[in-house]
Amino acid sequence: QVQLVESGGGLVQAGGSLRLSCTISGLTFGVYGMGWFRQAPEKEREIVASITWGGGVAWHADSVKGRFTVSRDNAKNTVYLQMNSLKPEDTAIYYCAARRNAVIGYQYWGQGTQVTVSS
Repeated sequence: QVQLVESGGGLVQAGGSLRLSCTISGLTFGVYGMGWFRQAPEKEREIVASITWGGGVAWHADSVKGRFTVSRDNAKNTVYLQMNSLKPEDTAIYYCAARRNAVIGYQYWGQGTQVTVSS
C-alpha cells in the first residue's frame, strides 16, 4: 500500500519559515518524480514545486520562486519543501504527490498539512 505522509505545517508569522516533509512508503521512491501542491480556501489546487526522480531538475512556481526550495533525499524516501519569507497568501493546505512520469501524471497523494501565515 502506497502512503505519503506530510508533516511540518503550522502557524507562522509573515516573514517566517517552515520546512515541510513528505515521507513515502510502498513504492520505489527513487524512480518517482515528486510535486508539492497547495489549495487555499475557495481556490483551485495549484502546483508549487516539483523535482525529478534523481533530484537533478527542480521547478518552482513564479509565486514562490526565490522563497521556496524543493529537495529530496532518496535514502530517506523523503521530499522537502523549505519555505522562507512566508506571506499570508501562502496560507493553504499543502500536499505532496508522486508520479512515475509526466504522461501518467501524479498518481499518489498525501493527506495534506495546513500552513497558516499570519500578518
